[in-house]
Amino acid sequence: MIRMLINVGLSILANAVGLIVAAALLDDMALGASGFIIAVLVFTGVLILVRPMITKLAIKHASALGGSSALLATVVGLVVTVIVSDSLSIRGALTWVLATVIVWAASLVGGLFLPWLLLRKTKYARKPPPPNAASNVRTWG
Repeated sequence: MIRMLINVGLSILANAVGLIVAAALLDDMALGASGFIIAVLVFTGVLILVRPMITKLAIKHASALGGSSALLATVVGLVVTVIVSDSLSIRGALTWVLATVIVWAASLVGGLFLPWLLLRKTKYARKPPPPNAASNVRTWG
């Protein structure tokens, strides 16, 4: 339960970084300070709900789309956040495409490095397997 809450918190933080980076790089994307937290929470909530469904549908119906399901979930998250929140606006087709890729990439990098940066000295850090764990595996050969 604690790990799940930590993962959600890290997802919120990584998505916040992604939205900030995209808004800073793109002229036609605006992220207002007044509703920033609401926009990040809406975006993260949509991603948490939509990503597993899109991944499952992609694998079931079009396995070639399995790898791009995170990008598709990011687009859906941005669309819902723009509709629901007054704090985020994106204008122009090219800006939508670039915002999707930038938010996805920045969130991915944040999702990889934030746990290492914030949890490396805590008991919730991922521990490497013990050295003799591989010797306990039996193979049939």
